[in-house]
Parts: sequence; structure tokens; C-alpha cells
Amino acid sequence: MGQSHQLPLVGLLLFALIPRQLCTICEVSKENRSRLNPLISTMINSKYTRGIQATHVLLSLRLVGIQEQSLEQRLIQQVKDNERQKGSNLTSRQLALVILALGTCRNANETFTYSRLVSQLEKKFQAEIENMGVHDGNPLTNYYQLSLDVLALCLFNGSYSITEVTKHFTYKDKNFSFGGRFSVDTGAMAVLALTCVKRRIINEKIETDEEDLNRINNHTELLVKRILSEKKENGLIGNAFSTGEAMQALFVSSKYYNEGEWNCQQTLDTVLQEISRGAFHTPTAAAQILPALMGKTYLDINKNSFCINGSGNFSISTHEPVSVAPTSSSSYISVHYSVKINDTYSTKVTVLNGSVFLDVMEEAQKMNEAAFRFTVVESSWGPYVTSVQGVNANSNDRTYWELLSEGKPLSQGVGSYVVHNGENLEVRWSKY
Repeated sequence: MGQSHQLPLVGLLLFALIPRQLCTICEVSKENRSRLNPLISTMINSKYTRGIQATHVLLSLRLVGIQEQSLEQRLIQQVKDNERQKGSNLTSRQLALVILALGTCRNANETFTYSRLVSQLEKKFQAEIENMGVHDGNPLTNYYQLSLDVLALCLFNGSYSITEVTKHFTYKDKNFSFGGRFSVDTGAMAVLALTCVKRRIINEKIETDEEDLNRINNHTELLVKRILSEKKENGLIGNAFSTGEAMQALFVSSKYYNEGEWNCQQTLDTVLQEISRGAFHTPTAAAQILPALMGKTYLDINKNSFCINGSGNFSISTHEPVSVAPTSSSSYISVHYSVKINDTYSTKVTVLNGSVFLDVMEEAQKMNEAAFRFTVVESSWGPYVTSVQGVNANSNDRTYWELLSEGKPLSQGVGSYVVHNGENLEVRWSKY
């Protein structure tokens, strides 16, 4: 590491103003906020709002100022119970989310001692760094989790090496790609993390090598350009599910792109259309898109500020979710299901209309366990396939189980993608 020094005070003061002066934010108007009610309903009434998904929901609601005391207390208790039950088995991403959710803001008479959780995250982050040194730059998990770790440590005064961060966040396609494509949400989370690190250096006058600041700026600029290159004609960035975090990243990095390169209002309008079509039908999907629509980013988290109730114009009534049985006239559908490793194993599966990909896999496993056995773990986005036929996904080898429909990769998870009659579904052993 080169000689450490501080930036001149005048330079620091001017530099500190940059994020605020050049911050481009658009948000849903107060008159249109009722159009966000489907997101709120999905988050608070879904039977899947539990475990780590409850953490996403709590973080999102507190960040945008939607408060209802009994709901918030229930979510806080679920998050704390999940943390106690899983303990050291929580992934670094899950632990980072717990810290962010519980520490987003504070209520009167509420105490949150986050030092123990931050200490655990520091150890998990260091394990990621050590693994990268041994396995050609590959973390134990992935760069999304790595970025989320840095963001949480930065916001909650955790320890990390600025030089290590700038070294490992060097833009390389393999670090920010999944399934051969640039991962917009991974790039966006990295931009948020790097921006937080830079602001902390400036605001707290942290001594660091000038080269580290230059690297942060260079990494951020490259990532912002890649994020914008994924912008679709309708304004979505990547896909509907990655757009929320992409918007957050662009909110805080507008010094790195020209005004005409992104029409924020177009993106906002398209997302509102997607909401009306029911696109964000899982708690995590709804929770991740909501902050950007309200003009918020994860950098607005402030552990020392009081929570503000801004729940006007929103419907936050809670009720027990009701399961609706399919009509008898079209209760069942048939799909073609295949597993591809070296050889391909196929079968025809009949499931209830409205079933998800996971239901198909479970039915196939009942029919032929040797060919179609699999395992899943619960993740932030719901179930995640970890093995098929005993072949395990491995982050060191950059392998995973890819979900496809009609030969095209799916953007939704195994527990949320609703299958259709006559569809050709496939689980394929792939590398990213």
C-alpha cells in the first residue's frame, strides 16, 4: 500500500458536496402513490413473508417511512428470531440484510445493539476475501453478496480494508456476470457500496491513498456505463426485477453519465405499468423495487435517525392470506420437463394450473427419483436449487443450476415462475 495521506480540507469540503449536487432522483408523485398499494399488499400479506424475506420487507418499509406498529413489531420479531435460529449459518448476505433492516432507523424506546452482528459480518467478509486470494478472485458466494457486505459494514462503521475493496471491485466481466450476461443488480449494489465507501472517506476524513479514491471513481464509472448499456427501449434496466436497485445506483452516481443517457421518468412509468400487471408478486421483488419508486436508496439508511411515518396514501391493512383453488374446468396442465448435465433426462409432468417451477420438479422427483432428485435452500428470493442428481452448485467453480423455458433463461426463481400448459422446462448445469 502506498503512502497514506489526507486530502486537503478545502478539497474534501468541495468533494463532499458532489453527491448531493449531482444526485438525480425521480419518484412517484403523492397523487399516484395508491398505485404502489399492490406492492405493499404483497409484502405484508403474502404467506411467504417470513425468514429472510421478512428482512427485505422490514428494510423496505422502514426505509420509505411506511409504519404500522403491530406489523413492524411482528416483522422485527421474525427477523430477530430467524437470526437467532440460524446464527452462524446465516450467509454474509443474509446477515448484512439483518443489520440493514434492524438499523435502518430507530423508534423511540427502541434499542438495537448491532456491534455483535457487525463483528460477525466482518469475519464473514474477511473469509470471502481470503477465498478470493486462493480461488482466482472468486468469493465464497458472489459479487452481489460481497457488495452488500461492504455496504452494511460501511453504513454501520464496520472494519474493512479500503485498498482490498478497490482491488477486488476492479471491473471484470466474470465478477459481474451471471449466465454469461452482465448482472445489473450486482453492478448496482457495487455502485452503492463504492459510493458509500467514498462518502465515508470524505465525510470522516479517513486517511487513504489517493490511488484508492481514483480506483473507486474508475470502478464506479465503468459499472454505471455497463448498467446503462442494459437499458431497454421501454426504460427497464436489465429486467423488471433488477430495475429498482439499478435506479438506486443511478440516483447516487449521476456525475458519471450525461442527462440524456437515462430518462428516469420513463423508467418510473414503465415500472408502474409492470406493477399493474402483477410483475412483483413475491415479497422480495416488491420490497426491492419500492425504495427507488419513493426516491430512496440504501445510502439513506441512518442508524441514528428516528423513523418517520410517511404512510399516507398507502393501504397497509393486514389480513391472513387466502388460498384460491383452481376451477375444475382447467384444474390441471401438462408440461415437458428436462434435466441436462452431460446427458438429458426428460419426462412429461401434470400439475395444478397456477403451479410454479418448483411444483414441476417435485412431481418429476416423485416419478423418477434417480433422474430428477434435487435439493433447494431458502434464499432472499425464495427457494434456490442447489443440487440435481447429487451434483452441487459451487461458487468456486462458478457453477449453478440454470432454469430455462423454451430454451431461454428465466429471470424468475424456481418458487415464483408460474408454468404454462405445454411449456418446455429445463434445469441445466451451467457456468457463469
